[in-house]
Amino acid sequence: MQLLFKEESYQIMGACFEVYKEKGHGFLEAVYQECLGIEFGDRQIPFVEKPRLSLNYKGRSLKHEYEPDFLCFSEIILEIKAVRNLTDEYRAQAINYLKATGCQLALLINFGHYPGLQHERFVNQSF
Repeated sequence: MQLLFKEESYQIMGACFEVYKEKGHGFLEAVYQECLGIEFGDRQIPFVEKPRLSLNYKGRSLKHEYEPDFLCFSEIILEIKAVRNLTDEYRAQAINYLKATGCQLALLINFGHYPGLQHERFVNQSF
């Protein structure tokens, strides 16, 4: 089985590992988000921070929008956390972003975990 968006996700993960190496754990999520924005820029990784993604219901646009932390390469949702451990609630959030947006890949990254960066991949199964 071929890994979806292998090169792009490798670049994103490299940036995440660099931020974790530099800052470690223990900061607020907003700090890691700002650091990642800088790191993505330095690595020339195309990204949009806090994109507003529309939701639909039966073909009608909803007022509520989803706002993941990053959309990278116009196709990969990146949701970051700064918590002790990832929970099913955070996993569900990443999966719902995929369902709502039609994107194929979401990466869930936890900078709050010790002794290393926690990360999980989610593939949209509706394709």
